[in-house]
Amino acid sequence: MRTEYIRACPLWRNEAPRYDCVFVNTNPELEGMQGFDVARVLCFFSFTVRGTTFPCTVIRWFDTVGDSADEDTGLWIVRPGFNPNRSPNISIIHVDSIYRAAHLIPVYGARFISRDLKFHHSYDSFRFYYVNKYADHHAFEIAF
Repeated sequence: MRTEYIRACPLWRNEAPRYDCVFVNTNPELEGMQGFDVARVLCFFSFTVRGTTFPCTVIRWFDTVGDSADEDTGLWIVRPGFNPNRSPNISIIHVDSIYRAAHLIPVYGARFISRDLKFHHSYDSFRFYYVNKYADHHAFEIAF
């Protein structure tokens, strides 16, 4: 077993923010991406009630596009989630709901990308993302 770090920090290595994406176990009855949702971790925190500590995270949800993987690429497509009033879909969940880190690849489209785009803006600059099942063996087992 290896250790995996999921980061949420406003200034990573004194350069730019880093907010990692994760697979959240939302339906353990289903297999693969049917049982997981993708989210971006914005903050980790904990609180204590009557001697019990609850480790939590603030996340921004991604919505799955369609009911299956894209026919051309074999990859699932997600997009940033919004509430009915067009505000970002943000929630607080228990850390135990996080299964592991996820890697997203922007769906670039046909237009040129600005040379001013920085890597730390990539999750905020595109409308759709592929869930990269080729990031490693574990991601491949999840995102089928």
